[in-house]
Amino acid sequence: MKKFIYIFTAATALLLFAGRADAQMGKREYINVGWQFNGTIGNSFVKTAQGYGAYIEGGYYITPMFAVGGFASFNTNNDYIPKQTYTFEDNSALTTDVDRSIYQVPFGLTMRTRFLRGEFQPYLGTKIGTEFSKQCTYMSTFVNRHDNWGFYMSPEVGFTYFPFQKTDVGFQFAVYYSFCTNRNDSYDIKGINNLGFKLGVAF
Repeated sequence: MKKFIYIFTAATALLLFAGRADAQMGKREYINVGWQFNGTIGNSFVKTAQGYGAYIEGGYYITPMFAVGGFASFNTNNDYIPKQTYTFEDNSALTTDVDRSIYQVPFGLTMRTRFLRGEFQPYLGTKIGTEFSKQCTYMSTFVNRHDNWGFYMSPEVGFTYFPFQKTDVGFQFAVYYSFCTNRNDSYDIKGINNLGFKLGVAF
């Protein structure tokens, strides 16, 4: 009997929640824009987690629960290395501190499946596209820079929340993992892995 009461209560709450009047119930398109916190993992060049990023994405629900669209974002991760001595192939040496930086700009197509409609919309998404990346080493008075392109893929899980009745403005939160095939033999980079989260405004 207790189990039946729990199930009945949960089902009633879900129906009431899903049945609330909301401007998003009949809306097929979406736009999300906001701030992105990104951590680089799996490489020895820059291993930091920083909030120098932003994103924009949008799409259209071709069915009530499945949408396709496009996205673009950028992230910069910096790593400071205290002063030390570096030796080169010609036996010369340089003593200096170093700043390393990875700059990433992925863009492409996005797909999203939401599991509820209404004010709270949890979803699972996938992004596929290309990424431009720039790796820089700032050493004393000069910079060593490498640019490269690669294939980009990123699954994410998140939700959009529309707390205001009869309006299309809400909030978005998501956690993501991304991988790109960008290579840089000078820095022994054979792909760039990222893990992070984003927080933004949903329209």
